[in-house]
Amino acid sequence: MIIIVCIDSKNGMAFNGRRQSRDRILRQRVLSLAGTKKLWMNAYSAKQFADEASDCIVTDEQFLEHAGPGEYCFVENQEVSPHLPRIEGIILYRWNRTYPSDFCFTADLAEWKLEQTADFPGSSHERITEEIYGRGTCGPGAEVS
Repeated sequence: MIIIVCIDSKNGMAFNGRRQSRDRILRQRVLSLAGTKKLWMNAYSAKQFADEASDCIVTDEQFLEHAGPGEYCFVENQEVSPHLPRIEGIILYRWNRTYPSDFCFTADLAEWKLEQTADFPGSSHERITEEIYGRGTCGPGAEVS
């Protein structure tokens, strides 16, 4: 599975049980990225996508357990670290701002390779940074070319 997470400048994801922010252009980008593959999320996140027409969205409270290889998971309020062995890729969307947060993205990216980064304007943020990480050549014992 490939997880998609939105974070602030301090890796914050949520505050007081609510997402820090939302962005219409980012949602469209996520749906475009998923294409015809399943895009898993819980009911909380599905509310944010309610106005988006898509057959790929699968709502399931246990989505991180049920998502298969190559499928996408939009994560807003769940800890991903227990699922790291099954995660094939991580896509971070950075808000490039600091918001209050009490729930953070805690996965250690030291063993992941940053494969691609891009900035784009959002509907609510002047600049959103997309970072795509894959398993591979980073971390202890990895060969460096």
